[in-house]
Amino acid sequence: MEIINEVNSFVNDIVWGPIMIALLLGTGIFLSVRLKFPQLSRIKDIRKVTLGRMKEDHRRQTEHGTIASAKAGLASIACVVGTGNITGVATAVATGGPGALFWMWLSAFFGMATKFAEIVLGLYYREKNERGEYIGGAMFYIYKGLKSKWMAYFFCIMAIFSYMVCGAIVDTNSIVLGIQAQWHVPPLASGIIMAFLTAIVILGGITRIGDVCEWLTPLMSLIYIFVGGIIVILHLPQLPHAFATIFTGAFTPQGAAGGFAGATVMQIMTVGLARGLNSNEAGMGSSPTLNCSADVDYIENQGFWGIVEVFLDTMIINTVTGLVIVLSGKWVTGISGTELAMHAFSTFMPGHIGNYFILISTFLFGYSCLITSSFLCEVSGEFIWGKKAVLPVRWIWIAFIVVGSIGGLEFVWDLADTANGLMAIPNLIALLLLSGTLVRIYKEKIPTGGKIKDEDANL
Repeated sequence: MEIINEVNSFVNDIVWGPIMIALLLGTGIFLSVRLKFPQLSRIKDIRKVTLGRMKEDHRRQTEHGTIASAKAGLASIACVVGTGNITGVATAVATGGPGALFWMWLSAFFGMATKFAEIVLGLYYREKNERGEYIGGAMFYIYKGLKSKWMAYFFCIMAIFSYMVCGAIVDTNSIVLGIQAQWHVPPLASGIIMAFLTAIVILGGITRIGDVCEWLTPLMSLIYIFVGGIIVILHLPQLPHAFATIFTGAFTPQGAAGGFAGATVMQIMTVGLARGLNSNEAGMGSSPTLNCSADVDYIENQGFWGIVEVFLDTMIINTVTGLVIVLSGKWVTGISGTELAMHAFSTFMPGHIGNYFILISTFLFGYSCLITSSFLCEVSGEFIWGKKAVLPVRWIWIAFIVVGSIGGLEFVWDLADTANGLMAIPNLIALLLLSGTLVRIYKEKIPTGGKIKDEDANL
C-alpha cells in the first residue's frame, strides 16, 4: 500500500501541476468568452427550460430521447451532488484552509460554461445503441468530432477507473466511516448493505435511475440547503469575517494553527481546484453521458441543465458546507472529512442532531452518486467492448462498493484526484478543438438530431 501511495503521489503532482490548472481554468474562461457567458446572459432561458419545465417533462411522452429532459438533468445533478459536497469540502478546508473555497467558486463560475459545452457536444454526437437507447458522452465527440479513436478509448478507460474509485470507493468510504463514527457499525457490514441498495436500482438501467433521481435529487438538496442556510442566516454578523478569512486565505500562505498543518498558496489553489472538479465535475466529461439520454427539442436546452448543475453543486451546496465549517472554527482542529462536517454542524445544533443530519445527508448524497455514476462506467464499457460489457460492469460496480467500505479516506481521496485529472485531460483538449462546432451549434440553435452544414469549422 505504501508503494501505491508513493506512485499515486508522484503522478498526482504531475497531473495537478501548473499545466493542468491552466488547462482547467483556461478552458472554462475560453468557452465562457466564445459563448458570451451563457451562465450570465441566458439566466431567463436557463430557468424557463430547466426548472420551469419539470412538470411538463414529467407528463410528456419521449420522442427524441430515452427519458424526459428533467429526469436526465436531475440524474446528472444526483451524480455530482455527492459526498464531495460534504466530505470533499471538509477535506479541502482541513487541508488548504478556508481559502480553498475561493478557488472552488472561481473554477465553478467558469466551469458552468465548460459543463454547458460538454452536454451540447454530447447531444450533438450521441447515437442509439442496439437496445434502442440514446447514449453519448465525451468519448463520442472525441471519436466522431476529433476522429481520434485512441483518445476516446483512453477517456473511457480513465472514466471507468475514475468512477470505480471516485464513485464506488470514495462515496462508499465516506458513508461507512460516518456510520462507524456515530454508531460503531463495522464498515464492511455497511458496505454490503449499500451494495444491495444500489443493485436494486442500477440493474434496472437508466430508466429506473431516472425515476429514482426525479424525487431523490430535489428532496436531499432542498433539505440540506434549508438546514445549512438557517445556520448561516442565524450567524449573519459573523459572515463578513468568514468571507474575509476565505478571500484572504486564497492568496496568503496559511500558517499552522491548532491541528491545522498549514499550506502554501499553490497547495491552497490546487486542493480547491481539485476538490471543486471532484464535486461539480466540470471538465471531466461525465455529465454528457447521463444528459444524452434526454428527450429535448433543442440541443442547447439540455446544456442549460449543466449550468444549473454546477451552480447548485458548488455555488450553493458547497458554499453552505464551507461557511458552516468556517463559522464553527473547527477547521483548525486537525480533523477532516465527514467527522469535521459533523463537528461543525454540531456546533450550531443541539445534542447529536448535527451528527445525525450530516450522517443522513452523506448517505443520501453518496447513494445518489452510487446509482448514477455506474451508468458512466456502463456506457464507457459499452463504447469499447459492446453491449456484452454492460451487465459485467454493473456487477463489478456493486463489488467495488464493498471494496470501498474497507479503504482509507486520505488514500482514496488522493487517488480520486489523480483519476479525475487523467480523465479530464482528453476531454478538455476535445472541448478546445471542437469549440468552433460548439459555437455553430449554439448560434444556429440546432434542434435535436439536426446537423450543421460545416462540421470542420473548429476555429
